[in-house]
Amino acid sequence: MTNGESKKEQTADVKRVFLESGIEVKSLYTREDALAGNPQLDAELPGQYPFTRGIHPLMYRKRPFTMRQYAGFASPEETNERFHFLIRNGQTGLNVAFDLPTQCGLDSDDPAALGEVGRVGMAVDSLDDFERAFAGIDLSKITVSMTINGSALVLMAMYFALAEKWGYDLSTLRGTAQNDILKEFIGRGTWIFPVDKSVKLVVDTIEYCARNVPRYSPVSVCGYHIRESGANPVQEMAYAFCIAKAYSEETLRRGVPVDEFASRLSYNFDIYGYFFEQIAKFRAGRRLWAKIVREDYGAQKEESCWLRMIAGGGGAGLTKEQPENNIIRTAYFAMVSALSGTQTMALCTYDEAYTIPTEKAAEIALRTMQILTHETGVCDTVDPLGGSYYVETLTNQFETAIREEMAKVDNWGGIVDAIASGKVQEAISQQAYQRECDVQQGRVLKVGLNAFHSDEDRQEISFHPYNQDAADKQLARLAQIRANRNALEVDDALNALRLDAQANKNLMPATIRAVKAYATVGEIIRVLREVYGEYKEPVFFNYA
Repeated sequence: MTNGESKKEQTADVKRVFLESGIEVKSLYTREDALAGNPQLDAELPGQYPFTRGIHPLMYRKRPFTMRQYAGFASPEETNERFHFLIRNGQTGLNVAFDLPTQCGLDSDDPAALGEVGRVGMAVDSLDDFERAFAGIDLSKITVSMTINGSALVLMAMYFALAEKWGYDLSTLRGTAQNDILKEFIGRGTWIFPVDKSVKLVVDTIEYCARNVPRYSPVSVCGYHIRESGANPVQEMAYAFCIAKAYSEETLRRGVPVDEFASRLSYNFDIYGYFFEQIAKFRAGRRLWAKIVREDYGAQKEESCWLRMIAGGGGAGLTKEQPENNIIRTAYFAMVSALSGTQTMALCTYDEAYTIPTEKAAEIALRTMQILTHETGVCDTVDPLGGSYYVETLTNQFETAIREEMAKVDNWGGIVDAIASGKVQEAISQQAYQRECDVQQGRVLKVGLNAFHSDEDRQEISFHPYNQDAADKQLARLAQIRANRNALEVDDALNALRLDAQANKNLMPATIRAVKAYATVGEIIRVLREVYGEYKEPVFFNYA
């Protein structure tokens, strides 16, 4: 028997392994595998283009990743209490959750908001709510990320107006708004206006910040929710990059040079699934985005080519069954995030699969990140998996796969048209359906859900109660704001906003004027609805 025949016998019965991305995993990788896809492997260093190994030379050795847990519920006062609790316990940034009425541009007293005021996040109607939510917080020391999309223009205007009122210099103000409306059409659904007008509003914020708030990140392109909607890891990265390119190209058409805004674009990515697959997708994504910004748009500054990201635990990876297992899952997600070179980390809490996080659950998630930072040595050296034959090969394969998926979108007419027609949504829906079938039929194992469980494992779980008192107080305060403000000043500001929208001007200056007059979120969005109209979603379902 020859050696070749012996090896064939040894591998004949070995099961083939595929990642969720469709990439097949070999049983062994060598240096030749890694170099085949990237002959420049040995020359890549952290802090140097194309930044595969990280955007800073020393990474966490110089400064650990920002810890930014998602928080916000019921009233601005309760949200303020949670903010201070997290800061006291060592959190280094804030990530604000808003309730669905606020996200959809409705005031708390809108009939459509009934039963939803403060349910899944903080209720915000006017600048007064921001003043209460951020009371006692130094905006020059704590950066604030706002998870808001459809009504992002208004909430960003409130944040800038608040900062000015409290004496902060907008030219040095830092923070982030999610403000990625295209992913809302793909995933979460808190869109308001037609696709083209929605993109116009996002670009208004990019242009305004480039000229007036240069250290603020006006858009966090959100592959996270694309992945949570069912996309595989390749689609997550590819669609996010297509979206970022769409915003960038519209901004360039307005005459804003790429080096004046590209460095302030950021990303929000998801982590769940296979450990090394997640790490490779981020390393490949960082390399590919750097090439896109330099080669396609001619960026000269190094920081314009950086892929800055928040990456943390994906809620879709958690289970309601045996929820304590989610603590273990999120610890692995945190390790992936750190080994991938993230700038900011956020983890889902163990109870987030079924309810609003409790204070205890939020503390455990925060402690998970702190233990990772201070007890494991993960911050001691840069890109510790760099040079791994497996990770480097996967990184190369991911870069190729992401490019191929982006080419598909181009063939659909570009990301804006592909979203408007529903092609992207259909592709993700099919992927999500197949993934769920794999879980239901046991082809994808979930511990405690379809494997290693018993009827005795089921237990009572507690849901976050709806705070009707907080909702009632919010309605009363809104009525008081309307009664006490200068009605003529509000009307003038809203009319100016309407005229600017009709004239296709940048709407950020007029919106800031309106929020300073204590015009409400719903009143401002209503004016824009009258001018822009509303989006009607195409629906697809054609699975066998």
